[in-house]
Amino acid sequence: MQLHQTIVRFPEISLQTRDAHKLRGYFGNIFKEHSPLLHNHYGDGRNRYAYPLVQYKVLHSIPVLTGLAAGAQLLIDLFLKIKNLEIDGKLIEVTSKNIESKILEMHDNGHLSEYRFDTLWMGLNEVNFRKYIDLHPEEKDRLLASTLIGNILSFYKGIGFWTKQDIMVKHKLTEKNTLFKNRKMIAFAGSFISNAFLPDHVGLGKAVSRGFGSVLKV
Repeated sequence: MQLHQTIVRFPEISLQTRDAHKLRGYFGNIFKEHSPLLHNHYGDGRNRYAYPLVQYKVLHSIPVLTGLAAGAQLLIDLFLKIKNLEIDGKLIEVTSKNIESKILEMHDNGHLSEYRFDTLWMGLNEVNFRKYIDLHPEEKDRLLASTLIGNILSFYKGIGFWTKQDIMVKHKLTEKNTLFKNRKMIAFAGSFISNAFLPDHVGLGKAVSRGFGSVLKV
């Protein structure tokens, strides 16, 4: 299966990682008539619960938009219209931006690859968080591995790719604290090895449209 991916970067603008949700709010608002993929809300106010095909990130201080499948073409269509960013009420002129658009071949070749999380992975929801805090370290590792496998399969489902292999994961993750919607949450930094094929800059886990869980092949 072929997957269209588009990445838009703003190399001369410096933001903090936590500003990713502000990018989502800004672009989702100014282009809200174009597509629910930009903000994951339909015109009647209902939420779009499927895997986000447009993701807003701040990677190494650089604002980055990632589009997949229909989201990839959407970013191409809007690229020339992006003249400014507005963050915290401050209008920032876009003097430089670049776009990378490519067709990736999704595959099941069984090869092991190592990936690192470029942004914190938020893998725990309310249910498995309560389970996680009461587990022994070995059991925590198993829960995180199964959760990560589920996240990978959710990504595959979101882009319409159906794997024929059993996904395997071996991780090295460290607990970190983060704020999400003004609530203190546990998230994870680190890396993992898997037989899954994952394109650079796709997100896994919760809040990927806000920049969490962005992966990069090592």
